[in-house]
Amino acid sequence: MVTITYRDADIELDENVYDPAEDSYLLADVAIDVAQDGMHVLEVGAGTGFVSAVLQTNVDVDLVATEISPFAAECAKRNSVEVIRADMFGCFGSDTKFDLILFNPPYLPTAEDEKIPGWLNYAFDGGIDGREAVDRFLEEFPPYLSDGGIILVLISSLTGIDKVKMHMQGRGLDVEVCNIDRDCFFEELIVLKGTFKASEQL
Repeated sequence: MVTITYRDADIELDENVYDPAEDSYLLADVAIDVAQDGMHVLEVGAGTGFVSAVLQTNVDVDLVATEISPFAAECAKRNSVEVIRADMFGCFGSDTKFDLILFNPPYLPTAEDEKIPGWLNYAFDGGIDGREAVDRFLEEFPPYLSDGGIILVLISSLTGIDKVKMHMQGRGLDVEVCNIDRDCFFEELIVLKGTFKASEQL
């Protein structure tokens, strides 16, 4: 096993799980900036648990994560992240509310012949337009976000940033760009922050 350290968090990696990359670091940094002590936080699709582990090392939050891959779920647990093996929000009742929800979705446009065998495909496959998982997340999150709650979604310029922003606004969110990583050689990575107002819940 390989262990990496970032912002005082030691993260154990697993050969069966997508390794943290530029997108993971960017989302972790923004999450630390946005999160406040005492927040009830959910990370959807935790992977190795990198983002959650880094966040809870640096901010005193009450955090839980979901993860569909059994390999990733076990890896995140080894990294001291409370993980429920589930597909997005499927394990929660509608009375469960979070102050902050994090999502680093599979965002690469993926044709049928580009799919990867096994569980790793869940980490990469964004569907034909790269927005399949993002769109599903944006349709499902509203019952689980508290009044004035925040979502942080990492997307790529390959995903169609304006279309994602419009979808977020259509779900009652005030949207702003938190951070941009322009160092990637074929894309820009962007964290979109959406703030939910009670009067706009759907």
